[in-house]
Amino acid sequence: MSNTQHAKRSAQVAIGLALGLSAAFAQAAPPSEDPKAMTQPQSPSETLSIRQQAIIPIAALGAAGDMPRLHDALNRGLDAGLTVSDAKEVLVQLYAYAGFPRSLNAIGELMKVVEARVRRGMQDAPGRPPSRTIPQGDALLKAGTANQTQLVGSPVKGALFEFAPAIDEYLKTHLFGDIFERDNLDWQSRELATLGMLSVLQGAESQVQSHMGISMNVGLTADQLRQMTQVLADHVSAEAATRAREALARQMAARAGR
Repeated sequence: MSNTQHAKRSAQVAIGLALGLSAAFAQAAPPSEDPKAMTQPQSPSETLSIRQQAIIPIAALGAAGDMPRLHDALNRGLDAGLTVSDAKEVLVQLYAYAGFPRSLNAIGELMKVVEARVRRGMQDAPGRPPSRTIPQGDALLKAGTANQTQLVGSPVKGALFEFAPAIDEYLKTHLFGDIFERDNLDWQSRELATLGMLSVLQGAESQVQSHMGISMNVGLTADQLRQMTQVLADHVSAEAATRAREALARQMAARAGR
C-alpha cells in the first residue's frame, strides 16, 4: 500500500469510528497544577495507579483541543511517571477518535512540553518503541480481528458492516491492527485513553458505554472506572464526567441483565 493510500485509509477510519462503534459493540473545571492532586490509590486491584490516572486528562483534553490545559496535564503526567513514549502513544491514538487535526496539535504541544522540561534540566524517561514488527496485509487483518474479538468479547458483525464493509476492514486492520498491535502501551492504558477521548465528545455516549465494557474485558474493575469518572470531574469537566458515569451505569445494568 502506498503512503497516500495508507493516509486515505487512516482518515476514513477516524470518520468511521464515530459512526460504527456503537452498532458494533452494542448489538470545564480547571486542572490542578500538582500531580499529587490525582486521587491517591488505596488498593492496586480496585484503584487506578497515578500513572493510569494521568492518562485520562491528557487524552480528554487532547480530544477537546484545549491546548493550555493539555500543556498542564502533560506536565503532570510526566511528573507522575509517564514516559515520553507513553504520552506520545496516547496522542497518536487520539486521531482515531478525534481526527488528525486534534492529534497533530496535541503532539505538537507534547513536543513543546518536552523541550521546555529539557531546558529546565528535567530528565524524563523516553520509554520504548513497540517490541515487535507490526504485521502487514492479510496477517494484519488476522491480528486485528483477533484483537477486536478479544477486546469486545465476541466476534464483531452486524448490519452496519454489511452495509459498509469497508469500515469493518478499516477497524480490523487499522485501529485493532496497526494501533492495538503496538505493545509499548498496554491495553488497559489504551482503553482509559479511549474513554477520556470519547467522554468529551458530544453524541458519542453509546461508544463510551461500549468502551466501558471493553475496559472491563481487559481487567479494569467497576471501582476503577468510577475513579476514572472522578478524574474527569476533577481535571477535565463536569459534563465529561457525567457522560462517563451515565455510560458506566448503563453498561453495568446491561451486564446485570444478561
